[in-house]
Amino acid sequence: MPVTAAAAFAFAALVAVFFVVWLVQLRTRNAGMIDPVWAFSLGAVALFAAMAGRGAPLNRAAVALAGGAWGLRLGVHLWRRNHGAPEDPRYAALRNRWGDAASRRILGLFVLQAGVSLVLSLAFFVPAWQTQAPSIVAIVAALGVGFAALAGEAAADRQLRSHLADPANRGRVCTRGWWRYSRHPNYFFESLHWCAYTVWSIGQPWGSLTLVPPCAMAWLLLKLSGVPLLEARLIHTRAGYRDYMATTSAFIPWPPRRAAGSSAPVTGLHRNHGQDAHDRDEPRERP
Repeated sequence: MPVTAAAAFAFAALVAVFFVVWLVQLRTRNAGMIDPVWAFSLGAVALFAAMAGRGAPLNRAAVALAGGAWGLRLGVHLWRRNHGAPEDPRYAALRNRWGDAASRRILGLFVLQAGVSLVLSLAFFVPAWQTQAPSIVAIVAALGVGFAALAGEAAADRQLRSHLADPANRGRVCTRGWWRYSRHPNYFFESLHWCAYTVWSIGQPWGSLTLVPPCAMAWLLLKLSGVPLLEARLIHTRAGYRDYMATTSAFIPWPPRRAAGSSAPVTGLHRNHGQDAHDRDEPRERP
């Protein structure tokens, strides 16, 4: 199948799946379930690209394994977090702001997410159609980046989940594990995951296109739908979060700075992909 036809089919399938989720949220008034469906569906696109691709078998196997494992892990995590929970505050706020137009605009938002998914899918389609496998050095480097990203994000999720499960931590900032070194380690490792496909494909035909997904993901998380919205809430809902912002890297894990007038780094909680735990009273989280 030509790559353009495969991409068009994938986009149509994503729109169809997201439309079904939109129909469900008309009844449940909970748009948050789009998050796990998004992860599962994008993992499915990786499997589809691997099957439909005309590239080297090793390339297609790598896409299937990396993209499928990523989508399964993140989808299960998000499903466990969102299923049976009240609507995510982001969607609830949009629903309230949009009023009578909410249903129509949420549909537009879901279609936009399908478009974002297609952009990210460049990471799958490019290597799946490349006829030459990468060098051993590139393979080892790509596998190292991919494993570090998957393991790091899973560890950050687990650390925050453990923090939120303790009632004594309610309303506090999580600084255990990776959260000591980054305010959004899950965002960092999520973006790092998409770099693995670039390491695998760069230097081959159309390989430069695989730079788009990690850059797009980092921009979305840091400038649009991730950090700005999340931290605007957290400074009002998490004790000590302003100090946490002053001492802790926003993205790349890095040793914490010392707070002004303090002899020790600030410790304390975070996640939307982070620490707000849906900004609800019960201990929940989401990547």
